[in-house]
Amino acid sequence: MIKMLDYGAGNVRSVRNAVRMLGFDIDDVATPEDIVTAEKIIFPGVGNFGVVMERLREKGYVEPLLRRINEDKPLLGICVALQTMFEGSEEAPGVAGLGVVPGMVRKFSGHELSVPQIGWNSIKVAKDSALLAGYENDKLYFVHSYYGEITDENRTWVLSTTDYGCEFISSVQRGNIYAFQFHPEKSGKTGLALLKNFLQNHKSVATAPTVSSSKKTTAIAKRVIACLDVRSNDYGDLVVTKGDQYDVRDRGEVRNLGKPVELARRYYEEGADEITFLNITGFRDFPMKDQPMLEVLERTSENVFVPLTIGGGIQEFTDSEGNHYTSLDVASSYFRSGADKVSIGSDAVYAAEKYLLMGKKSGTSSIEQISNVYGAQAVVISVDPRRIYVDSPTETPHHTINTRFRGPKGQEYCWYQCTVKGGREGRDLDVVELVRSCEAMGAGEILLNCIDKDGTNSGFDLELIHQVREAVTIPVIASSGAGDPLHFVEVFLESDVEAALAAGIFHRREVSIAEVKDAMTEAGVEVR
Repeated sequence: MIKMLDYGAGNVRSVRNAVRMLGFDIDDVATPEDIVTAEKIIFPGVGNFGVVMERLREKGYVEPLLRRINEDKPLLGICVALQTMFEGSEEAPGVAGLGVVPGMVRKFSGHELSVPQIGWNSIKVAKDSALLAGYENDKLYFVHSYYGEITDENRTWVLSTTDYGCEFISSVQRGNIYAFQFHPEKSGKTGLALLKNFLQNHKSVATAPTVSSSKKTTAIAKRVIACLDVRSNDYGDLVVTKGDQYDVRDRGEVRNLGKPVELARRYYEEGADEITFLNITGFRDFPMKDQPMLEVLERTSENVFVPLTIGGGIQEFTDSEGNHYTSLDVASSYFRSGADKVSIGSDAVYAAEKYLLMGKKSGTSSIEQISNVYGAQAVVISVDPRRIYVDSPTETPHHTINTRFRGPKGQEYCWYQCTVKGGREGRDLDVVELVRSCEAMGAGEILLNCIDKDGTNSGFDLELIHQVREAVTIPVIASSGAGDPLHFVEVFLESDVEAALAAGIFHRREVSIAEVKDAMTEAGVEVR
């Protein structure tokens, strides 16, 4: 019997779905003894090292895990589960890990290195392995801020390494014990193949002595993301729509560009690196009762094995019956339904305003709540700015740029005003203030939209992108304005963004994801 160690570690639904799609049965661990007696154990992990270890100890799982490892019974750890096998982590000083692998988990650092690492990278196999054979050059999905450090003491454990600012441990193996830093359940067909190898191999495969890694250097790919704006139309159906500068109506009707689950699967099969759902329906009650959207995530995760992001309504709520739910409660419901990341929009603006007013973190913002439990990589900030033109930088306290696009009265400068409520309300906050505040509160990624560019098909706003990219050290996704494959090439060659997103041109089949990636490859941009 295959068992999964579900201790509340984010999106485990995708692991279940991947195992079942491969034709295997899987059940959750019900008691600590199940950890020892199961034929195979999958130990997923998402979130903060300290929180994960605390939950393992609370549930009485630490000793059975150590016993299973010592008895060399098949186990596969994923992401933070690999990190828990070390002695400790810089993410949670003083918290002991399982201590199976000698050494510490360190935080990525370095000049011009975006942290977390979010995206598709390769591996360098360090010793013979039936599990990884033939997949050394394939891209796998990584999402983490901390990494296992290679030392002389742990080299016999190292199964593969990867480069991101430094060379780090991307998988370990000893006998029947395996752990991956990457997510096989989110790594498309390659990840599913690796997962199937583990599930089919019931005995450890003899491995050659540890050998040095290949001299090649792995490279993270630039991501192409398909975005689906989802809302109810006038007849109550959940549809994918697209706005023109955020107006989703055409001749009085909500534009209907398809069904969300079907479109998401199409984009996965066409090679999208991620799928983002933005729920733009106005909430009459609160999102935990928004069952259609939760169902969209559940059904999508059954057949889509790349990362899923969900945005819309990630904030605290009190329902009509007086029950209070925190932002963490709302995010957790999305994670349990199949989301890997949540996108926070208006609530991030309000949190940033409070942060700037107080001069410190409140500890209660949605960003902090979710990041503290699930990790910074689980929190995306969706930014909706618009240009405000001025004659001179002295006219405003906000961060201005000298723009090559003149204002309606010939103004040579502008600043980017942050908006809320789907772009309907401007705030006295500029985009630099917002993204820096959100990074300080624990956000792990910026989804950078632009109201002025939305629906224009004229290309991404490179001036906005440069300003934000220089303001933060977390990854940035360029959004709004893509009209052809060369716009993707331009944004990747002319800026340091990690990903670019489009919606309408994909929905209407004006441009395919394959065409985008072909153009990127021809221009020398790293792709999956």
